[in-house]
Amino acid sequence: MRIVLPAISFIIVIIISMNSCRQPDDWNDTSSNDEWYSGGQQTVFISGAGAYSSAFPVMSPRNEFVHEVGDIAFEQTFVSGGLHNPGLGPVYNSVSCTSCHIADGRGTPVGPGTNIVSLLIRLSIDGQDPHGGPLGIPGFGGQLQQNSIFGTEAEADLSITYSFQQGQYPDGAEYELRIPNYIISNAYTSLPGSYLYSPRIAPPVFGLGLLEAVSETTILEYEDEFDSDGNGISGRPNYTWDIEKEQMVIGRFGWKAAAPSVLQQSAGAYNEDMGITSFLFPYESTFNTPLNFDSQPEPEISDSLLHAVAHYVRTLAVPARRDVNDPIVQAGKKLFFEIGCESCHRSEMRTAVNVAFPELSNQRIFPYSDMLIHDMGEGLADHRPDYSASGFEWRTPPLWGIGLTEVVNGHQNFLHDGRARSFEEAILWHGGEAESSTNRFKNLSATEREAIIRFLESL
Repeated sequence: MRIVLPAISFIIVIIISMNSCRQPDDWNDTSSNDEWYSGGQQTVFISGAGAYSSAFPVMSPRNEFVHEVGDIAFEQTFVSGGLHNPGLGPVYNSVSCTSCHIADGRGTPVGPGTNIVSLLIRLSIDGQDPHGGPLGIPGFGGQLQQNSIFGTEAEADLSITYSFQQGQYPDGAEYELRIPNYIISNAYTSLPGSYLYSPRIAPPVFGLGLLEAVSETTILEYEDEFDSDGNGISGRPNYTWDIEKEQMVIGRFGWKAAAPSVLQQSAGAYNEDMGITSFLFPYESTFNTPLNFDSQPEPEISDSLLHAVAHYVRTLAVPARRDVNDPIVQAGKKLFFEIGCESCHRSEMRTAVNVAFPELSNQRIFPYSDMLIHDMGEGLADHRPDYSASGFEWRTPPLWGIGLTEVVNGHQNFLHDGRARSFEEAILWHGGEAESSTNRFKNLSATEREAIIRFLESL
């Protein structure tokens, strides 16, 4: 069933067509406090539970209205039938956007025996689809859905166990790494003898509009595929298929930068995570499988509402830095640069000029990411290619706002599958291109290591 909101749809169309009618207030980015403003003029000085959920502070009334419409939709719980928010399933991972992106932040930690809500498993077999992307498993597609509506079988059950690896710093201090093991069982039909899988925890969604506004030219300035400068870092963009443009473009979003835009990322999540079809993904994820009940493409979320959700995500502000002038934080930042972390987690970039969306235009931002994919070593490898990203490569995740994870989401679980239980453990998992930086971190004194952690907590 198609969700029909004619009045709101009409209003949104009018608003979007008038987006460029109002320029945002003048912004002076020569302030001596630049580092406080992680998101440029779209920074909010909120450090509580709502730090990730604020709208851009500089935004036209029209865009504020669409943001609110998208916010409501982002929080809606879908059901399988009825008059309100129908379309869920027939198989799915979760029932709403917010059930994965808790308070617009990270997914919940996953432990043995816990309900797996905000972690999903991407699936594929050897080969590529017609656009060079992963080739889904016959009968399962490209993602495992372990939940289903009444009267339908779920694709399989998913459980996780952990083992632990002990380590020691040169100064004698001990540490522990947690290693996940994923078990797919009770599949409704046979899985192939050899298949590829990749666990993905839901990442934060604030600040994505600013990252989308960075030009391809800027991203390519950071590319060094063959390590021509000899620093051991060989980042490159992931090229992915843009459904709207019908061409290969630089990927920006997702753990392997396989999504080209906020809109396509949002539509893909509706389709795979909740079983909600749209104009970009008109077929259910179960299409051409034994679980498919409807072979006719019929969008279950309206075009305008999908655009409003994407607009909501695009216009989520970035929380400001904290404790910038603290001597320990400053020492930690200096060490962060010295051991080479900034080679991938680039502190600063600028968005492109955008007359159609002036709120995103020409902003000096501090995301601590280069938007590129890097070989992170065997320890973090999923061995599953995703477009041009290999099974060892991951996108450099932005670090802005990461210091508020505990406050907003109640935990400090990091990396693509949430295995790391602290900043320290996340750093120690870095291998591949980052291994030399990790080794430098290990060789620091306990005080210096703590200073880097304090710096990360300030972001």
